[in-house]
Amino acid sequence: MALRLADKWVWDFWLAREDASYHVFYLQAPRSVGDPELRHWHTSVGHAVSRDLRTWKVLPDALRRGPAGEWDDGGIWTGSVVRRGKTWHMLYTGINAAERKTGFINQRIGLATSRDLVSWRKHPGNPVLVADPLYYSQEDVGPLGPERVWRDPGVFRHPETGDYHALITARSTSGPSDGRGVIAHARSDDLVRWETLPPLTEPGPFWCMEVPQLARLGDLYYLLFSTWAGAHSAARRRETRLEPVGGTHYLVGEGPLGPFRYATQDFLLGDPLGKLYSGKLVDGPDGNPCFLAWHNFAADGSFVGELADPVPVATGVDGGLGLAR
Repeated sequence: MALRLADKWVWDFWLAREDASYHVFYLQAPRSVGDPELRHWHTSVGHAVSRDLRTWKVLPDALRRGPAGEWDDGGIWTGSVVRRGKTWHMLYTGINAAERKTGFINQRIGLATSRDLVSWRKHPGNPVLVADPLYYSQEDVGPLGPERVWRDPGVFRHPETGDYHALITARSTSGPSDGRGVIAHARSDDLVRWETLPPLTEPGPFWCMEVPQLARLGDLYYLLFSTWAGAHSAARRRETRLEPVGGTHYLVGEGPLGPFRYATQDFLLGDPLGKLYSGKLVDGPDGNPCFLAWHNFAADGSFVGELADPVPVATGVDGGLGLAR
């Protein structure tokens, strides 16, 4: 059964695993808002726990927007969780209400910490990670209006060097406007002080590459991201001659920092509406990989807003991924 809340919409999510329990953190907003497009400005981070990725127990909310005047008082967006020592660290996206009122959505990344995954404390030095103009565009016009694209940090610990790396949704400073979407890169020794680095992907195919995740299957690393049908660049449409879809796509690399390549131009899961979105690879309870996403749209185009059940994943000899539907 999916994670569906009677009084709230659920969308982008991220996971942490402790022993046999899966903790899912997710963006949520009251259904009473009425228009699903307004949910972005009424967000909090919900929290639920499961042992099988199907049956969920809802726990107290993890994070709320800051009080008036704080950097994140206008909205909390997607993040990720990683453990350092005995402390869990959540990096998340924040929006300032006063800046939004000027017509500009300035996205920054902040930090919160917890010892038990339930009670979270925001770092006093927030935000801890901002877009470097040397590598990343400072203003574009996106679906929600003028914005600085710098969101959805996916954080992991490097298996060899032990430092931490963030994969971030961003836009390049060069290239055709409809194809500047890149996965930005930053590194840190302590998850507080960050060094911003050049992107891990090349611009060209998409306006934006959202909610990045790095996952390892066997000897290969998979860089997942999601995007919508309208975000496919003109160059990609010409080169692939594929129908633009919304959903989850991926790249493949032999190391955690790449270089990455497209194993296929087909999405792992996609359709013109983008009915399932923000997909992630997860080690299932049986030890086998599975795919988890959230229900974005119904077949009639209406917004759904709930977490879907997991689907088994298979890998091919060329590094391609497939879903057992």
